[in-house]
Amino acid sequence: MEKKGNILMQKYEFGRLLGQGNFAKVYHARDLRTGDNVAIKVIDKEKVLKIGLIDQTKREISIMRLVKHPNVMELYEVLATKTKIYFIMEYAKGGELFNKVAKGRLNEDMARKYFQQLICAVDFCHSRGVYHRDLKPENILLDENGTLKVTDFGLSALVESHREGNLLNTTCGTPAYVAPEVISRKAYDGAKADIWSCGVILYVLLAGHLPFYDMNLMAMYRKIAKANYKCPNWFSFEVRRLLARILDPNPNTRISLSRIMENSWFRKGLSKADKLKAEVTDAAFPNADAIFGPCENSTSAEANQESSKVTNLNAFDIISLSAGFDLSGLFATSDEKDDLKFTSTCSASSIMAKLEDIAHILGMKISKKDGGLLKLETSREGRRGPLSIDAQIFEFTPSFYLVEMKKSSGDTLEYHKKLEDIRPALKDIVWAWQGEQQLLQ
Repeated sequence: MEKKGNILMQKYEFGRLLGQGNFAKVYHARDLRTGDNVAIKVIDKEKVLKIGLIDQTKREISIMRLVKHPNVMELYEVLATKTKIYFIMEYAKGGELFNKVAKGRLNEDMARKYFQQLICAVDFCHSRGVYHRDLKPENILLDENGTLKVTDFGLSALVESHREGNLLNTTCGTPAYVAPEVISRKAYDGAKADIWSCGVILYVLLAGHLPFYDMNLMAMYRKIAKANYKCPNWFSFEVRRLLARILDPNPNTRISLSRIMENSWFRKGLSKADKLKAEVTDAAFPNADAIFGPCENSTSAEANQESSKVTNLNAFDIISLSAGFDLSGLFATSDEKDDLKFTSTCSASSIMAKLEDIAHILGMKISKKDGGLLKLETSREGRRGPLSIDAQIFEFTPSFYLVEMKKSSGDTLEYHKKLEDIRPALKDIVWAWQGEQQLLQ
């Protein structure tokens, strides 16, 4: 299963080296099944363990499972061996946006085009509770068509609850692009911090240099804290006004993403078609914890481990769930029933991963219990307290499972509304719905 010659796991053929860091290298590669170009980020496990970047690597995998957007670098697959971790990613032929700016400042129309795509990508990430925290031209790539792709989510934060007041504390990012509240080491709003970084990027695109710079780091921090910058004379009045609202040192009065997207300068040349619809990725990545295990085939190892935890069903259970013996229809219609049952041919680990993704998207907390039980809970109080949904996974065979979801507490009306969001999101893993004949057509 290890990389042999230039072929990885009989799936990908390695090409030239695109770049490297202290513990990872990025290669151009070809998907042997489709012939498509991909990029493979090869991470050395030993170095990651030694440097203490395990959590960062796990977080990056978990976050990339949540975000799939035309302007976010797509992570297709994660493979792992005893010594290496392989991120199979979208290939950006155009390279870093930084390289484009290094050749000289961009004209206003081109800068706006990239800024529009950046804001749309960041807005989508924030809607999923993901805050990048290291936005800069070096972490923005371009594909062969010049489409912008945000990448490198290693320093990102994932906030499960979207409630106001959910602040971050970790000081991170690249000094010249970091918001003043982050530098001050106070609790900060991840969304407002990302907006500041977007403003710095817009300035760099238009000016060809940084708004805040000094050889002395503390002097540069003082400039950032006071938003002490000057706009070149070629900046239009509209750009100056927008930058003043983005590079506001007070996060409480700093402009929001929704306001940026309503701005007249921002909206120039932006059609409704440009607001590309994003979707949640359904790629089957291994659990982030599993990639650091000793097994070479971490995906199957995780599946076996999770399978052993779920509850097994006997013959009588199976018979009672078959269409001919399902008596639930005698007592309630599918719209009135308080439980949701479906069978799946996906692995237990894939089912759990899908439920985790859905929970994160809906802003629900998720916890695992014994016997393949997952609890999904809302963070806010409903009419009858927080809504809690139990999702129980039962094993028929190692390749066939039953999943039962039902309300354990909270308001019934809120529960049914939540199911309206959950049901279509499950379609990728559902083999058949139980007791709901109209859904089998």
